[in-house]
Parts: sequence; C-alpha cells; structure tokens
Amino acid sequence: MGYRVAIVGATGNVGREILAILEEVNFPVEKMHAIASRKSKGVEVSFGDSTIKCEDIEQFDFSSVDLVLMSAGGGVSREWSEKIGKAGPIVIDNSSAFRQDPDVPLIVPEVNPDDAKLATRKNIVANPNCSTAQLVVALKPLHDAAKIKRVVVSTYQSVSGAGKEGMDELWNQTKAIYGLGDATPKKFPKQIAFNVIPYIGSFRDDGYTDEEAKMWEETHKMLDPSIKLTVTCVRVPVFVGHSEAVAVEFDRPIAPDEAREILREAPGVQVIDKQEHDGYITPVDAAGEHAVYVSRIRQDPTVEHGLSFWVVSDNLRKGAALNAVQIAQLLDETGVISPKSGYRTLTV
Repeated sequence: MGYRVAIVGATGNVGREILAILEEVNFPVEKMHAIASRKSKGVEVSFGDSTIKCEDIEQFDFSSVDLVLMSAGGGVSREWSEKIGKAGPIVIDNSSAFRQDPDVPLIVPEVNPDDAKLATRKNIVANPNCSTAQLVVALKPLHDAAKIKRVVVSTYQSVSGAGKEGMDELWNQTKAIYGLGDATPKKFPKQIAFNVIPYIGSFRDDGYTDEEAKMWEETHKMLDPSIKLTVTCVRVPVFVGHSEAVAVEFDRPIAPDEAREILREAPGVQVIDKQEHDGYITPVDAAGEHAVYVSRIRQDPTVEHGLSFWVVSDNLRKGAALNAVQIAQLLDETGVISPKSGYRTLTV
C-alpha cells in the first residue's frame, strides 16, 4: 500500500529521472501513472521492473491520485497545476510558473523544510531552478554560521538544462565539426560544441537574463531577502552537471577550515577539497549522484570577510528530479499528504 502518483511529462529527461529516483529511494507507491500530451499517448516508460504506457493529460482523472509531480514546462503547468490542485492531489511543480507566487512554497528540503506546511494553500509546491537548488544547499549552513551579506555567482550550466534538444545539439554539432558537417545552431543561439555561451533564458531590460534573475529571486524567497546577489549564467558543452564559481562576503571572519567543517556536517553536501591536481569535483564526477559537492574553498582577500568556492551537482537530480522527490518525502514525513487509503509511511 502507498500513494497513487502521477508524473506529468514522464517522457522527458526530468520525468524519466523522477521515475528512476522514486524507485531508488523506495518511495511508497501503490499505483504509478505516466502522463503526457496526446501525441505521446501510449509511449512506454519504465518504473522499477514494470513498463507503463503514457496516458493523455486531457483525459486523465487527477482526483484519482494523491500526488502529481509536474515536469512538462511552464506553459503546461500554468494551464494545469491549479486545476489539478483543486481536484485534490498536491502538485510538485518543476517549472518556474509558481515559484514567486506568495501562496506557493518554494522548497529545497535541506534549506527551508518548515515551508512544507504552506503546501495546502493551493495544493502546489514549487521546485526551484536547477542552479539555485545547488547554490542554496551550499549557502544555507554557512549563512546559519556567519550571516551572508553578498554573493557573486558565475554558473557553468550543462546542455541537459535545456532538455533533450540541448543534449542532441551538443552531440550532433560535435560530430558535425569532426566530420566537417553542418554545425548550424538550432536550440542554442550560438554554436555550443567547443564553445561557451554567456546567455541563458531571455534578456531583461536591466541587461540580466531571466535565468540570472531566477537565482536571486529564489534565493531571497528560500534563504534571506537581505542577501545581495549578482549572477552570470553560462551554457557550457557538458552533457550533465551544473557548476558554479561562488564568492561570498560574510558579516564576520570565517576561515576556509571552519567553512569546510560546517559544510561537512551539512545535509546534502559533500566536501571534496584537497590541494592536489585532482582534489576537486567536476560535472563528470557528479553525474548520477545525489549530493551537492563543494571544492576549492579558499579565502577571498578582495573583501573584508570573504570566501570563494566551487559547487557542482547533477542538475537532472538535485537540480530537478531528486529535489522533487525529496519534497514528496518531506510532505509524507510531515503528514501534509497521506494516501487516500489512509496508509502512510515515513521515508528516509
């Protein structure tokens, strides 16, 4: 016995990852439904040892399930999430559609678990931007120890953050360049193979992109609105795993060794930081893993109380699917959700 769960966007990168992680963590699922658009009806996806056929979102009765994990983009979420929430189940939404809605909690369980009690306002919980999720997991324990005044972040975001089309474009361009073929960009504005693109999302009037704005808006909502944050988001030719170069200014002195000890004790964080040629984490190392990794912790002598460090995580996992599943576990543990059968189990 367990929960009746629906995954909307089950055929996408994140949807498939959610299915895999629910199985990995042994989340109590009584019945699993894979939901997609009409064109994907009947497409098969895997859940554990079973194969599930996708059902049409237009025809599905959402009142029959307890929990919906939504990973089909902002447009689909804006059209469906509130309607689904009114039908009864809690929606965990992986898009940006509701992240700044004051009646919708934006949650990273290691950072602001108490906000789970707000989930029933609209029966929607928002999952943060992939780059924000790993950033706040690293910042939270440091902010608790020494108040953060300012953060400067440069992201190095993998093409999987742009979905399957982004991954296909890197693969196809790489082959085309080696084979003297056509490397014309389609998904990205410029060539991504053997290149970096300092632009993700859409430009705003202030010169920043909406991807960059998401990071400070979401950090303010989850962690502390008084933190000053400036961001540059860059797309890099990496398939999976986002990296971030982070410079933090605190209100008191904090030594690198103190920061290492704080982060080693923090939930969801692993510190890999040795001053050796391979004593740090790269996206390849983090792919398929659950943790947020922190490396290269060092003093920043350009500000009074500064540290610089390197943060890496699998964006399809902690940046999206894993965090959504952890939210589901949090809602279960706190009793915010319970199966219609009346059975509930604590999950770890």
